[in-house]
Amino acid sequence: MTDSSSPLRTSPSSPLRTRPLRIGNASGFYGDRFDAFREMLTGGPLDVLTGDYLAELTLLILGRDRLKDPSRGYAKTFLGQLEEGLGLAADRGVKIVTNAGGLNPGGLAEAIRALARRVGADVRVAHVEGDDLLHEPGRDWGPEVLTANAYLGGAGIAACLRAGADVVVTGRVTDAALVTGPAAAHFGWLAEDLDRLAGAVVAGHVLECGTQATGGNYSFFTEHITDDVAREGGGRGGGRAAGEGGGQGVFRPGFPIAEIHPDGSAVITKHPGTGGAVTVGTVTAQLLYETGGPRYLGPDVTARLDTVRLTDDGPDRVRISGVRGEAPPPSLKVGLTRVGGWRNEVVFVLTGLDIEAKARLARAQMEDALAARRPAEVRWTLARTDHADADVQEEASAFLRLTVRDPDPEAVGRAVSGAAVELALAGYPGFHLTAPPGPGSPYGVFEAASVDAYAVRHTAVLPDGTRLRVPAAPAAAEEPLPVEPPALPAPLPPGPVRRAPLGLVAGARSGDKGGSANVGVWVRSDAAWRWLAHELTGSRFRQLLPEVARLPVARHAYPGLRALNFTIDGLLGAGVASQARFDPQAKALGEWLRSRHLDIPEVLL
Repeated sequence: MTDSSSPLRTSPSSPLRTRPLRIGNASGFYGDRFDAFREMLTGGPLDVLTGDYLAELTLLILGRDRLKDPSRGYAKTFLGQLEEGLGLAADRGVKIVTNAGGLNPGGLAEAIRALARRVGADVRVAHVEGDDLLHEPGRDWGPEVLTANAYLGGAGIAACLRAGADVVVTGRVTDAALVTGPAAAHFGWLAEDLDRLAGAVVAGHVLECGTQATGGNYSFFTEHITDDVAREGGGRGGGRAAGEGGGQGVFRPGFPIAEIHPDGSAVITKHPGTGGAVTVGTVTAQLLYETGGPRYLGPDVTARLDTVRLTDDGPDRVRISGVRGEAPPPSLKVGLTRVGGWRNEVVFVLTGLDIEAKARLARAQMEDALAARRPAEVRWTLARTDHADADVQEEASAFLRLTVRDPDPEAVGRAVSGAAVELALAGYPGFHLTAPPGPGSPYGVFEAASVDAYAVRHTAVLPDGTRLRVPAAPAAAEEPLPVEPPALPAPLPPGPVRRAPLGLVAGARSGDKGGSANVGVWVRSDAAWRWLAHELTGSRFRQLLPEVARLPVARHAYPGLRALNFTIDGLLGAGVASQARFDPQAKALGEWLRSRHLDIPEVLL
């Protein structure tokens, strides 16, 4: 195996490039829009096309696939996208970089070579491995762990591209590595070019979730779609919403592109004629997604989110600049997934009068039936979605949800489902369920661990089969000093206020990281920031979201973005696969916050 001491260094014969590198994204998750690959390859010029397929839940799914067939473990839909996309990319000179390799990047690389021979595409395929630590000698993750993968950086990708690869397949790398790797290879950045790498990390974070950067899941979505769509959920209007091939009047945002510059700054944009929008707001929303404090840790660099500046660069163009970088930490994050046990759920529909009494009766009857073999975890929630004097039966109904978990599938199967069905003629008036209860299903658990970065055998397998060992980036020599809290603006002067939803003045974006959730909140004017920075404290946040009142909550302020970011530890239990709450990935937590009422200065309304 060849060793390399400078994995991000350009080869001596490669001139440093000065023109921007156009990197597009065609997938934000395993199951994203299938035809996006073709759209991105035919919609305009690109240098690199990336695809992000991995998430905490995805690796659990791939781990179970690998148990059934060791030759699998990668994102199968990616091969389907390449049936046409591989030839298009080769004809246009577009490099493809993807983490679709999952748990078997070498297997996917070989499948791509076979596909290339079949479709007549002359491409050189390389892959990156070393992230899979499940069977690494000397490590014991426990007998129930299905996957154990270190989050690698972009240096292996850069090595593959410098060796002439047209397609690079990886396993578990950081989402931003799909951008930092190509950028480092293109511009000849060194591992110590921390500010440049940090800028690419921020651009990669904006691209990683696809259309979330171009108006998808956006709080102020009604500003970017036609009025009839906003009112009726359909319609035939045009406007910016009409994406190419998406049907007239249908909101179908295009996928994002980052134009990376040699200094690490970037412009976020999209292909002309595609739907959605790229604005400072849409980029801010994605920038806050699934982040924590001002230090965004990664294996290539630690990016300082409190230094990011966003400016309007024209229609559907937002410039990212000013990003500062610090040395990465000496350890790599390792994601562990395992089957945590068995889960079942029964949802009772309660209609009309006496909702609380009906809920008490159903709960008492089920608790009595489960007394002989009570599951290890029993959780009840009552959602009062009912309205008085409703014109529609559904609007007169509430939902009582029973969720059970246990290591024994029998404890959550017939014992629970049968007990619920047996109440059909003996329970509260109007008894029915949202669906017939089933036998129960396995649920997963995600845990984060860490390993010494220098102990991970990060390896680039080049197109000619050469195996190149990629050493870890030079890490910080000592623990960095805490980030000083930023200076906040002066509060707004006193004036008349009105009780109104927070969302009239603020946007939000929320998401998950293991068992924790984050909610990023931002405003679009200096006056609104002067109010938000002082009004939405940690204690007020807990008041507005009572579910998090007893959990650890941290608040981080980003004056440059007019934004606050809240992280809530433990809200999601053992991660998305454990389905610990109604919204297991906290996707709508921010929208719940926006719907809460508080006293807002009338000058902002």
